Amino acid sequence: MGIPETLHLETRNAFMEIKDIVKKVKQIEIRTRKKTEASLMGQYHSAFKGQGMTFSEVRPYQFGDEIRRIDWNKTARFREPFVKVMEEERELTMMILVDISASMDYGTKGQLKREYVAEIAASLGFSAAGNNDKVGLILFADKVYKVIPPQKGRKHILSIISNILTADYVPAVSRIDKAMEYMMGIFKRKSLVFLFSDFEDTYDSKMLRVASKKHQLLGIRIYDEKDNEIPDVGYVLLHDAETGKEIWANTSSARWRYTFAEAQKQKVRALEEDFATSSASFLNVNTGADYSKLLYNYFQKK
Repeated sequence: MGIPETLHLETRNAFMEIKDIVKKVKQIEIRTRKKTEASLMGQYHSAFKGQGMTFSEVRPYQFGDEIRRIDWNKTARFREPFVKVMEEERELTMMILVDISASMDYGTKGQLKREYVAEIAASLGFSAAGNNDKVGLILFADKVYKVIPPQKGRKHILSIISNILTADYVPAVSRIDKAMEYMMGIFKRKSLVFLFSDFEDTYDSKMLRVASKKHQLLGIRIYDEKDNEIPDVGYVLLHDAETGKEIWANTSSARWRYTFAEAQKQKVRALEEDFATSSASFLNVNTGADYSKLLYNYFQKK
């Protein structure tokens, strides 16, 4: 009995999807590696100096060496001064947390939020890989859906990019506090944590404060321009991709548009204040913005 034509079609479509994803991952790698090598990698290294100092070697004393570095045992044995050479412990762990609730699978400027997140994550990942740091990934919405343990290397970063692009984005309310709680339970050592979300849903700010005490945390709000301001297009049915709720709105009303835009601004101000109070950092990034400049400035401040 022959193979049904529908099965042939499904196989062919699946193959084409895989080819498209591989192509997209390659394109992201090319774009982000240029940006990373040009500006971000050096700033990343300067900003995140590692966990401390570790012993490297012993060598003869030279003029200007600190007295406290003298190795007294070896000095006594050879009857001439020797000093301990210390090196920075460079290896760090970077954790990338990505909100995969349905509102992140959206975009009006030629790029979905998920694609923009994948590109920024790639820049961060290649910066870390260039410094021999490990990178891990947590995909979450109403719960944690996938965890990729921290590893090193280019292939691992490409796998992270692919997972962000191909994840099934969930029609559910995102629970940032749950993702933080999970990460805190699994990763005990201090890490660099980059949290990507559109922050459309509420969260327990207490967990934010707890996480930022242990880890170096940067929240990155990814938004489309239509998230903040809705144009005049008459009466429209607005659909919440996460809760399924629908409401009719008269976008021709200047007052309605103003009220909506002000509510969004207030939400961002509250987020900025919440992260600042928690001793964490926060970036508000439009999908059309040059994220490399924003990251460069963030690294410089650190």
